[in-house]
Amino acid sequence: MKRLLSLLVSLSILAVIYWRIDFTRMGPVFQACDPLWLAFSLGMVVPLTLMTAWRLEQLMPDGSRLGLAESNRLILVASVLNLILPSKMGDLVKAWFLKERGHTSASLAFALVIFEKTCDMLSLLLWCTLGLLLYPQKDALFWLMTACVGGGLAGGVALLGFRSFAEIVFKITARAAPARIRPRLEQLQIGWREMHDCFWRRRSRLALVGATSVFIWFLHLLQIWMFILALRAQTPFLANLALAPLAILAGLLPLTLAGIGTRDAALILFFRPYLAAPTAAAVGILCTMRYVLPAIGGMPFVAQYLPSLNLARKGMIKNHGLE
Repeated sequence: MKRLLSLLVSLSILAVIYWRIDFTRMGPVFQACDPLWLAFSLGMVVPLTLMTAWRLEQLMPDGSRLGLAESNRLILVASVLNLILPSKMGDLVKAWFLKERGHTSASLAFALVIFEKTCDMLSLLLWCTLGLLLYPQKDALFWLMTACVGGGLAGGVALLGFRSFAEIVFKITARAAPARIRPRLEQLQIGWREMHDCFWRRRSRLALVGATSVFIWFLHLLQIWMFILALRAQTPFLANLALAPLAILAGLLPLTLAGIGTRDAALILFFRPYLAAPTAAAVGILCTMRYVLPAIGGMPFVAQYLPSLNLARKGMIKNHGLE
């Protein structure tokens, strides 16, 4: 039911967007694009996926036989599941696959996924904060967003780096949260402790994974800027560094299917000083392809993981209160 509701919200937002800008105006935008530049920018999903798979391999405990090929398959299958499951649930199911295939324990797999997604979020917030600080056209709203994003970055770094601070945050959150979600917070707290115990013992690898995450997200944002250039439009790269992360963050809101709709609306709103609405909407379609193409690449491998998929939904997801 939640997936159907998310799909309906996405379709409704897209319908309003395309009605307001006149969908037929997007045809000439794509017709005038540079086909080679467009193919190259879309093709960046290949090295980005491989780098993400390599990072997952580096996160595994010593002695694991995950390997780059298996890591890449897991990333691709998670991309498929992220398109059909709510709230990036495919990444949590990926943790179940790691456990079921004997690569690590269930608790460590969950901690690994928490750490992986935390690195992604902090890297995105880092580039967004840098871009917003350098963004020349700041009004009161942009200063407020800069403060919020910068505060989120500082808070995330503190949660990741200081276990005592994380414990305080979990306690305060648990007291303020409704009773029905407290078990979820408790499970998340257990996974967070496991993550701290595991990864802070390997600080050199922690630094490598952190630097890799920052570079991966630089390439993600570079790819979006290349979409704009492929459509023969112009946006300063520093402006893209500030505005593209805001659109990605809007797409992470648990309202729509895979961020479709909210991300498109944010791109039109934030890039308004640089892009006409039809061009920004076309960039939104290309940004959606960033998620669709890896999912297409992962479809041939889904059958290998189907036997344990139902167990993952009933087992790990239930155990962590994420139904």
